Amino acid sequence: MKTLKHYYPLALLLLLLSCNVSPQAIDYGNDGCHYCKMTIVDKVHAAEIVTKKGKVYKFDATECMINFMKEFDTSEIELYLSNIYTEPEVLIDATKATFLISENIPSPMGAYLSAFKNKSGAEKVQNEKGGTLYTWNELLTHLK
Repeated sequence: MKTLKHYYPLALLLLLLSCNVSPQAIDYGNDGCHYCKMTIVDKVHAAEIVTKKGKVYKFDATECMINFMKEFDTSEIELYLSNIYTEPEVLIDATKATFLISENIPSPMGAYLSAFKNKSGAEKVQNEKGGTLYTWNELLTHLK
């Protein structure tokens, strides 16, 4: 007959799997924004937060994610993710992204905010569309 100690490895494995801290794909057209409750349809402006416990919050725009952060204990957040403007549906680490606010690129909540994988990509679009570039920390300060 097996003792309880034989079940410890299985219990530990289940515990580790249940606390998976990773992004979830956004189901565009079906998932709702956790902040403003709108349906997420824009594939280049959506965003996501994943907590240290693995809970995922989805947003229709990076500005909704930032507004949500004002009401949330940010010490619990593991990942901040934003869609890349030039690659629809692809989420990147928002803390390493370059952001462009340009009135020539509308975003769902009217902040005209778009994320880019790197500064050179953002500068290329900025040359075409105008606007101002921000790092993650600069953006947080700007939108407070």
